[in-house]
Amino acid sequence: MRAFFFVAAVLAMALSPDLAFAAEGGGDSSWGIAIGSGLAIGLAILGAGIAQGMTAANAVQGIARNPGAAGAIQTPMIIGLALIESIALLAFVIAFLIQGKI
Repeated sequence: MRAFFFVAAVLAMALSPDLAFAAEGGGDSSWGIAIGSGLAIGLAILGAGIAQGMTAANAVQGIARNPGAAGAIQTPMIIGLALIESIALLAFVIAFLIQGKI
Protein backbone atom coordinates (compact mmCIF):
# COMPACT_ATOMS: atom_id res chain seq x y z
CA MET A 1 0.00 0.00 0.00
CA ARG A 2 2.88 2.30 0.78
CA ALA A 3 4.33 1.70 -2.68
CA PHE A 4 1.01 2.64 -4.28
CA PHE A 5 0.92 6.00 -2.52
CA PHE A 6 4.57 6.61 -3.41
CA VAL A 7 3.90 5.91 -7.09
CA ALA A 8 0.77 8.09 -6.99
CA ALA A 9 2.73 10.97 -5.44
CA VAL A 10 5.52 10.69 -8.01
CA LEU A 11 3.01 10.61 -10.87
CA ALA A 12 1.16 13.60 -9.44
CA MET A 13 4.37 15.61 -9.31
CA ALA A 14 5.50 14.47 -12.75
CA LEU A 15 2.17 15.25 -14.41
CA SER A 16 1.68 18.69 -12.87
CA PRO A 17 4.59 20.94 -13.84
CA ASP A 18 2.15 23.90 -14.04
CA LEU A 19 2.20 24.10 -10.26
CA ALA A 20 5.96 24.60 -10.22
CA PHE A 21 5.88 27.17 -13.01
CA ALA A 22 2.66 28.97 -12.16
CA ALA A 23 4.09 32.36 -13.13
CA GLU A 24 4.13 31.39 -16.82
CA GLY A 25 0.35 31.55 -16.92
CA GLY A 26 -2.28 30.37 -19.33
CA GLY A 27 -1.48 26.78 -20.31
CA ASP A 28 -3.87 24.17 -21.62
CA SER A 29 -5.27 22.40 -18.57
CA SER A 30 -7.55 19.90 -20.30
CA TRP A 31 -5.18 17.03 -19.48
CA GLY A 32 -6.35 17.19 -15.87
CA ILE A 33 -9.95 16.63 -16.92
CA ALA A 34 -8.95 13.59 -18.95
CA ILE A 35 -6.94 12.13 -16.10
CA GLY A 36 -9.78 12.85 -13.67
CA SER A 37 -12.36 11.08 -15.78
CA GLY A 38 -10.05 8.11 -16.27
CA LEU A 39 -9.39 7.87 -12.55
CA ALA A 40 -13.10 8.21 -11.77
CA ILE A 41 -14.14 5.28 -13.91
CA GLY A 42 -11.07 3.20 -13.08
CA LEU A 43 -11.38 3.49 -9.31
CA ALA A 44 -15.14 2.96 -9.41
CA ILE A 45 -14.81 -0.22 -11.44
CA LEU A 46 -11.97 -1.42 -9.21
CA GLY A 47 -14.08 -0.90 -6.10
CA ALA A 48 -17.16 -2.46 -7.67
CA GLY A 49 -15.19 -5.50 -8.80
CA ILE A 50 -13.74 -6.06 -5.35
CA ALA A 51 -17.15 -5.60 -3.73
CA GLN A 52 -18.84 -8.00 -6.14
CA GLY A 53 -16.16 -10.62 -5.58
CA MET A 54 -16.48 -10.37 -1.81
CA THR A 55 -20.28 -10.50 -2.02
CA ALA A 56 -20.29 -13.61 -4.17
CA ALA A 57 -17.63 -15.31 -2.05
CA ASN A 58 -19.51 -14.67 1.18
CA ALA A 59 -22.82 -15.79 -0.34
CA VAL A 60 -21.30 -19.04 -1.60
CA GLN A 61 -19.68 -19.60 1.78
CA GLY A 62 -23.01 -19.03 3.54
CA ILE A 63 -24.80 -21.43 1.18
CA ALA A 64 -22.06 -24.02 1.68
CA ARG A 65 -22.49 -23.82 5.46
CA ASN A 66 -26.28 -23.95 5.33
CA PRO A 67 -27.68 -25.22 2.01
CA GLY A 68 -31.24 -24.76 3.25
CA ALA A 69 -30.77 -21.00 3.41
CA ALA A 70 -29.84 -20.67 -0.26
CA GLY A 71 -33.08 -18.87 -1.16
CA ALA A 72 -32.77 -16.48 1.76
CA ILE A 73 -29.18 -15.67 0.83
CA GLN A 74 -29.60 -15.40 -2.93
CA THR A 75 -32.21 -12.62 -3.04
CA PRO A 76 -30.32 -10.07 -0.88
CA MET A 77 -27.13 -10.99 -2.73
CA ILE A 78 -28.68 -10.17 -6.12
CA ILE A 79 -30.08 -6.88 -4.78
CA GLY A 80 -26.66 -6.00 -3.36
CA LEU A 81 -24.94 -6.84 -6.64
CA ALA A 82 -27.40 -4.64 -8.52
CA LEU A 83 -26.66 -1.72 -6.18
CA ILE A 84 -22.91 -2.25 -6.55
CA GLU A 85 -23.21 -2.32 -10.34
CA SER A 86 -25.33 0.84 -10.30
CA ILE A 87 -22.46 2.68 -8.60
CA ALA A 88 -20.10 1.55 -11.36
CA LEU A 89 -22.55 2.67 -14.05
CA LEU A 90 -23.00 6.02 -12.33
CA ALA A 91 -19.23 6.52 -12.36
CA PHE A 92 -19.25 5.67 -16.07
CA VAL A 93 -21.86 8.38 -16.71
CA ILE A 94 -19.94 10.90 -14.59
CA ALA A 95 -16.74 10.14 -16.50
CA PHE A 96 -18.54 10.88 -19.78
CA LEU A 97 -19.89 14.13 -18.36
CA ILE A 98 -16.39 15.13 -17.27
CA GLN A 99 -15.04 14.24 -20.73
CA GLY A 100 -17.64 16.53 -22.27
CA LYS A 101 -15.93 19.50 -20.62
CA ILE A 102 -12.71 19.02 -22.60
